[in-house]
Amino acid sequence: MATLLCRALLPLRPLSSSTRPAADVPFRARSHGASRLYPDHIPTSPLQKALLAAGSAGMALYDPYRHDMIAVLGETTGCWTLKVLRDQMRKDPEGAQILQERPRISLSTLDLGKLQSLPEGSFGREYLRFLDVNRVSPDTRAPTRFVDDEELAYVIQRYREVHDMLHTLLGMPTNILGEIVVKWFEAVQTRLPMCILGALFGPVRLSAQSLQVLVSELIPWAVENGRRAPCVLNLYYEQRWEQSLSALREELGITAPPLCVRGRA
Repeated sequence: MATLLCRALLPLRPLSSSTRPAADVPFRARSHGASRLYPDHIPTSPLQKALLAAGSAGMALYDPYRHDMIAVLGETTGCWTLKVLRDQMRKDPEGAQILQERPRISLSTLDLGKLQSLPEGSFGREYLRFLDVNRVSPDTRAPTRFVDDEELAYVIQRYREVHDMLHTLLGMPTNILGEIVVKWFEAVQTRLPMCILGALFGPVRLSAQSLQVLVSELIPWAVENGRRAPCVLNLYYEQRWEQSLSALREELGITAPPLCVRGRA
């Protein structure tokens, strides 16, 4: 339903935006034709955004693994929150550097050989291990399309592309329970509506046993760490590969993950 809604409401994407991988296309203010602010931008009216938000929210709640619908929901509901996050980044030296340089995370920008050569326990090596063990790729992140400001579009793109880094920092797998825990952490950190919705409604698919563990142990742990840690968007992860994961967690005030999360779905 939500997919059909997207197709019905939106103009066709220009062919030029699909000729290069999303992570190779920079977010910069320039002319892209037809009021497009960045390569994948699709201008939409407030009514279109509201309909897209409603449709994508329904589909995302029905199927939490519909990352495309989650992406649409984030872009159509998070404008005010993205401005707050952007302002936090501007005020932080590392965050401001990220906004200036606009780094992207994809298989084409990562030096996998270098990550593989790093010492055991380093952040870069543990991130690579996370990708391998969970069989995920940074190239699966959808490009931003519905944010009508190119700098805010980069902020939400950056949020998506560092999501797997947060899994690594928090020690969470990619099963439903792990994703919900990360969403609680992100909800506290970012206040993005899609994170709050995911944190609140994601648990409906859990078993009674997993729900008990989530409520009694994992949510308090995620909330406490989310409140204590500085804004995770201000971390230039690409410059922290060689730092040990334990040292990075200590710097951010993130405690080791509860052992109870392992082996649960």
